[in-house]
Amino acid sequence: MNKSRRNFIRKTGMAGMAALTAPGLLSASKTSKSVVQNGGKSGLTILFQGDSITDGNRTRNDDWNHVMGHGYQFILSSKYWFEYPEKKFMFYNRGISGNRVRDLEARWQQDALDLKPDVLSILVGINDVEATIWNRDPEPIEKFEAHYRSILNQTKNALPEIQIVLCEPFCLPVGRVADKLETYQHEIQKQQAVIRKLAKEFDAVYVELQKPFTEACKKAPANYWIWDGIHPMPAGHELIAREWNKKVAGVLIDN
Repeated sequence: MNKSRRNFIRKTGMAGMAALTAPGLLSASKTSKSVVQNGGKSGLTILFQGDSITDGNRTRNDDWNHVMGHGYQFILSSKYWFEYPEKKFMFYNRGISGNRVRDLEARWQQDALDLKPDVLSILVGINDVEATIWNRDPEPIEKFEAHYRSILNQTKNALPEIQIVLCEPFCLPVGRVADKLETYQHEIQKQQAVIRKLAKEFDAVYVELQKPFTEACKKAPANYWIWDGIHPMPAGHELIAREWNKKVAGVLIDN
């Protein structure tokens, strides 16, 4: 592990997560920070970004019953909040349904940098895949990479100590994906290669998801994990949460 990551671990005091055995982390509205902090010292801030998979039908107000949406980010945030109230974690969810990576870039200052997260997790790409397959204002993979690199550069320049987590897009052969499976796989594999490269370039944690989803189909059919080939079922969100936690908790607590 490099020096910057060790400094991040020392700075945030995450060694206490070593005992964590289940997923846990993210989401809140901009005006709700004091609710979690209870007037105390600010704790670690974690931001989840992406498209509908992260959005999870979240509300855009202070309704704490729905502000985190549903899905992997809800599973993670609920667990961490429950297990570590003394750490005063602050979780944000800024996923927006339908977003492509260029949409994240357009709103990055307000919905990412202004929140000053200590940990940034991004899951995006499937809408770019569909734009290409269904000819909805498609962009070449070079443009996808340029937009993605732009938001990572902005992030590192503004928040040099941040820990970035990049989750790979995924799909399974259900619904319209099954009808054009080879095309979906071809396009998504190009994205996965780009994101894997960017993870190395920006010293980010890379969370592999396609392989775990594919292997999960040995235990149950594809539509048990992802109902339409793109959006996870509850079990699929649990799978994402567990894969995220295995990679991220290990990095944060490592010395």
